[in-house]
Amino acid sequence: MATIIGGIGTSHVPTIGLAYDRKRQDDPAWAPLFEGYKPVARWLAEKKPDVLVFFYNDHANSFFFDCYPTFAIGVSPEFDMADEGAGRRPLPNIAGNARLAEHVANRLVNEEFDMATFQDRPLDHGCNSPLALMWPHEPGWPGAILPIAINVLQHPLPTAARCYKLGQAVRRAIESFPEDLKVVVVGTGGLSHQIHGERTGFNDTDWDETFLSLFVDRPQELNALTHADLIRRGGAESAEVIMWMAMRGALTDKIRCVHQNHYLATTTNMAVAVYEQEEEGGTTAQPHLAQSNPQLRGVEDIPGTYAFDIAHSVKALHLNRFFWRHREPTFRALVAADLEAAFAQSRLTDEERDLVRRKDWLGLVRYGVSFFVLEKFARVQKMSNLQVYASMRGESLEDFLATRRVPASA
Repeated sequence: MATIIGGIGTSHVPTIGLAYDRKRQDDPAWAPLFEGYKPVARWLAEKKPDVLVFFYNDHANSFFFDCYPTFAIGVSPEFDMADEGAGRRPLPNIAGNARLAEHVANRLVNEEFDMATFQDRPLDHGCNSPLALMWPHEPGWPGAILPIAINVLQHPLPTAARCYKLGQAVRRAIESFPEDLKVVVVGTGGLSHQIHGERTGFNDTDWDETFLSLFVDRPQELNALTHADLIRRGGAESAEVIMWMAMRGALTDKIRCVHQNHYLATTTNMAVAVYEQEEEGGTTAQPHLAQSNPQLRGVEDIPGTYAFDIAHSVKALHLNRFFWRHREPTFRALVAADLEAAFAQSRLTDEERDLVRRKDWLGLVRYGVSFFVLEKFARVQKMSNLQVYASMRGESLEDFLATRRVPASA
């Protein structure tokens, strides 16, 4: 069974990554910060987790305000590092665990958390800034990441209590995953800081100490705080500590802090802490679930029906995107002029290319294509949806229409 073995709270200040990339670990201004992460790296090396669940926020690098989700879970088998305007950081891509991600997403939605899912979106400094300090990554990372993005940029934000409940639901989901995995849960953000307006540069390290103490022993007091409370005490951007509360919810009721460091150099009190769980006071172990989405239990017994789920979406991402891009006049023109070039640009496999060339509508659906992108391709092929429906049933259009309740023409 999958098991949570501990938690890490960490700031994700972008300058941490910049200092790391410039090898400033021994500079007097940066050494106290980097020294604080060395025990974390040793702890992870000792525990050897298979997966880090990262509660983080995207800083308008992979998501933008035209569609900014409250909660989103990354389900890709691999994640790139974002270019935030100054070039991509020199870090290798990191593996995801698509099966665990699908399982957790299914469980969360069935517990009434309205999760968005994302693929092919790179991880920004909300993940990669602290990650490089905690895990060795040359030539590659020692495990996988399961990123869960939380909106802390655009109000209304989820409450601290809601994030705590999200963490509890994530724990239940992980414990019901049937594979043997060791999981560490990471909450990022904070501590006290404000980086906009006349209050820019505000910090309160006394409040930070109070927060860290309550976090261990009395998290419900933190859950009762409003965003205005958090802003008043720690600065506007310190409200992102609600992501620490998601991590706290994923741990047992009783925890102990085995390492803690915070260092205020410029605008943010940069903190890192490691938490281990006490044996007593934990949550009830969850039964293992082979089918993580009870709403679809038995759907495989319905003839001729293919539920478009996360697993199919991950498998057929590039193929679905190929059809989706038929909304774009320039891409339609490329398909008409040079289909093989459009295939190459879309990174389609040989099997996927063959399905498209043959216009195997049923085969495409079985493979994992959503009909609602497939119909865009049909329009370009001058085929109506009715013709596609008939093809999937193995019938002529006339035979299919004969099964409809359409009055015969005079």
